[in-house]
Amino acid sequence: MAKMNIEEIKDKIELRYPYLLVDRVTEREGDKLVALKNVTINEPFFQGHFPEPGPSVMPGTMIVEGMAQVSGLLAREVLGGEGIGYLVGVDGAKFRGKVTPGDQLVLKAEMKRARSKMCKVGVKGYVDEDLVAEAEITLAFDD
Repeated sequence: MAKMNIEEIKDKIELRYPYLLVDRVTEREGDKLVALKNVTINEPFFQGHFPEPGPSVMPGTMIVEGMAQVSGLLAREVLGGEGIGYLVGVDGAKFRGKVTPGDQLVLKAEMKRARSKMCKVGVKGYVDEDLVAEAEITLAFDD
C-alpha cells in the first residue's frame, strides 16, 4: 500500500465520522507511513474548545487520537491481522505548536517495536514544515 483514500481507510479501521481523523495516506514504505488530516472549522470539537470569540485550536487529545489512528493503520500493514486495535499507551507526548482550521496536519509514523499483538509507534505531526506534536503510541490488538 503506497496510498490509501478515505474509503480504503474506513475498510482498515473501525472508526467513522465524527471520530475518524485520517483523510488520506500519502505514502507507506516498510515500517513508515505518512497520512493527512485536513482540519476544517466544521470539526465538531471546535464548537466547545475555546468557543467564540476565542481562538479555534485543535485539542491535543484529538491530535493524539489522530496519531493513534495512523499508528493503527501502520500496525495493520506491518503486523497483518484483522483484530481491533486499542490504544494502551501514550509516551512522551509534546505539543509544540497550534493546529487551526485550514491547516493540513501531516502525521508521520514509524514502527519502533512490533510483536504479534502489540506495537509501539513513533508519530510526529507537522503543519507545513513545522513540528507541532509528537508521541510514542502503544497499541494492542485482539483477534
